[in-house]
Amino acid sequence: MASENSLQLDDNALAGYLELVIDGFKGPVHSEKFKGGQSNPTYRLRAASGDYVLRRKPPGKLLGSAHAVDREFRLLQALHGSAVPVAEPLHLCRDESVIGSMFYVMSYIDGRVFWDPSLPELDNAQRSTLYDNLLQNLAAIHAIDVDAFGLTDYGKPGNYFERQVARWSQQYRDSETHPIAAMDVLISELPGRCPGDDGMRSLVHGDFRIDNLMFYNDGAQVLAVVDWELSTLGHPLADLGYLCMALRLPRNPALPGLAGLDRAERGIPSEPEMLARYAALTGRPIPADWPFVLAFSFFRLAAIAQGVAKRAQQGNASSAQATQAGQMVELLADMGSRELLRA
Repeated sequence: MASENSLQLDDNALAGYLELVIDGFKGPVHSEKFKGGQSNPTYRLRAASGDYVLRRKPPGKLLGSAHAVDREFRLLQALHGSAVPVAEPLHLCRDESVIGSMFYVMSYIDGRVFWDPSLPELDNAQRSTLYDNLLQNLAAIHAIDVDAFGLTDYGKPGNYFERQVARWSQQYRDSETHPIAAMDVLISELPGRCPGDDGMRSLVHGDFRIDNLMFYNDGAQVLAVVDWELSTLGHPLADLGYLCMALRLPRNPALPGLAGLDRAERGIPSEPEMLARYAALTGRPIPADWPFVLAFSFFRLAAIAQGVAKRAQQGNASSAQATQAGQMVELLADMGSRELLRA
């Protein structure tokens, strides 16, 4: 069983390796793990040549297609310099002997991360601007010409929702720790509720939420979109549904939501306002079966959280919040099943 020590890096060995493969890199190195990154452990590297970020696969036994840091690196290479702001990818290491698992290094970006979508640090005008910038960046992701950016094969063809329901149903079963009736209902009912393939296909982030963007220290403009582990080619409304989950989730330490707050009083847009703004930015209408998109989003996040719970049980989850996130599975499944009743 992996331990917290297995997430520590051998800074001396890492410095020697990176000096060989990254132009201008110079040790010594001091590594410090970021508090986020429940799936792929992420570190700040303070080196003599400057600061960098390292993102790795976690150690231990992993689910088959999970933690594909090489896919993340490929996507950063494609997007760097585009209308979607990302960190500069510097090196991908497939040799697990260096630190114990595959990893990549990218440039360090000095910006702000907002962990709470209620944005208590900002005033109303800043909150409104930040949420609009969220939607603008989401629209930019969905506007990427995947063929022109060399990403034609970045996802499988066919109905995105059908494929995702099948994938996450299997991932959930592979990491199941105890029966949850609402998840059984979703796994049974969602396949028959999937809408027909409407031909929409874009790059999707897969985990588009406020704490996966970095902002300028003095404002609400986006510096970088991070954590592309779940990115693929798929239906763009899946990202929008995932973002809108925060409006419905209750206040809690693991996945803080906005339910119960007076969002208008805080300058935070309502869900109808967010949907209308996204439609205006992209020209894509919001479908009548929006409740299905939400039900799917809650189901998918519940399956992801179950994987975190399983890794916590095995001792190789990469965040102290992993156990708390795992405890959210039942709540998320219940919320998804309620949306399914509306669909």
